Amino acid sequence: MIYDSQKSTSFVVRELLQKVEKQRPSVVIGVPRENQKLEKRLPLTPETVSLLVESGYRVLVEAGAGLTINYTDSYYAESGAEIADSAEEIFRADLILKILPPTLEEVTMMRPRASVFSFLHIHQLSVPLLELMSGKKINALAYELFYDNTGISPFVTSISEIEGTYSIALAAELLSNAHGGKGILLGGIPGVSPTEVVVIGAGVAGTMAARTALALGASVKVFDNDINKLRTIRHELGRPVFTSTFQPNVLRNVFRSADVVIGAMQYINKTHFYRISNDLIREMKQGAVIIDARMAQGGCFETTMEACLPGHPTVFEKFGVLHFCEMSLSSRVARTASIALSNIFISMFSAMADCGGTEHFARFDRGFASGFYMYAGKMVNRYVANHFNLPVTDIGLFLPGY
Repeated sequence: MIYDSQKSTSFVVRELLQKVEKQRPSVVIGVPRENQKLEKRLPLTPETVSLLVESGYRVLVEAGAGLTINYTDSYYAESGAEIADSAEEIFRADLILKILPPTLEEVTMMRPRASVFSFLHIHQLSVPLLELMSGKKINALAYELFYDNTGISPFVTSISEIEGTYSIALAAELLSNAHGGKGILLGGIPGVSPTEVVVIGAGVAGTMAARTALALGASVKVFDNDINKLRTIRHELGRPVFTSTFQPNVLRNVFRSADVVIGAMQYINKTHFYRISNDLIREMKQGAVIIDARMAQGGCFETTMEACLPGHPTVFEKFGVLHFCEMSLSSRVARTASIALSNIFISMFSAMADCGGTEHFARFDRGFASGFYMYAGKMVNRYVANHFNLPVTDIGLFLPGY
């Protein structure tokens, strides 16, 4: 209050406003070290860690986690992360950010009602694992299930761009003499017939693979069951690309002359599955190459599905055709993939901090809520539930105002 000397009988009250920062909950994010023989990507780079710490998060990174993407522990520490020597400390965090799905041992270390983010890799899940998560009321979220305001999954799009582009670089290596191939150049030069590349799937990965192959001078043919996707890829890439639905006679003729076949179909949250049969693979010419970019979803070919089994080689020959079936092509360019993932996480986690945490954010953002396949221990995704023959519940029942 301020006293007015001109009018001794009155007082003038003036409010003095002070800006108060919105209080954000202190949330601990744990980034464990993956099985680095199988997975080299990491969900957070030091640059992203720095931004998350500024937003109010505590970030724990397991010692040595960043070595596969050429980031040292000291770099993470300088960015504000706390380096943990044991996995147990990481898995006691509120949010655990992984690449591979959690294992039974890892879930055992988690505290009740924790949240774990990872890629789905549905064949690496199991009923005992899901039952353990259910008993501990774990929130389990898969990157492939999130979608943005346009209805597109930002994680799938980003990784598909990388894997589609890299698949052609990999095909060029496998066709060379250095890797036991036929010794042909992917593409073409004057006087030599261009390499024939067949792409199964006209989504983001298929589009990037086709664009890269065309840029090298290859002859490209794209197949998909969705005519709208074929129309889009034809519009984006122009007339040089041949497109077709899955017509058996057309497929057979194309496979007989193909040098490279890229599998890029999308199976997550789909009800129909199209896989190339053994009969078509048998008709391919000797020394041809198959690269399956969808091994994490079960594979695009009958000949590659068996490679999902533990202990099966990721590179093998069948019917005279070389098969390349690593679980994730983007893990071969792990630093690029990690930066791409981090770019998405900083936007997501900044918005989450403003909303007050995972569960509050899910109430207001349906694209984020769709990322849950298990909420508080309850199965809430039909695709995952049907795969394991488990009951499913609508997540809206757990989110007031959803």
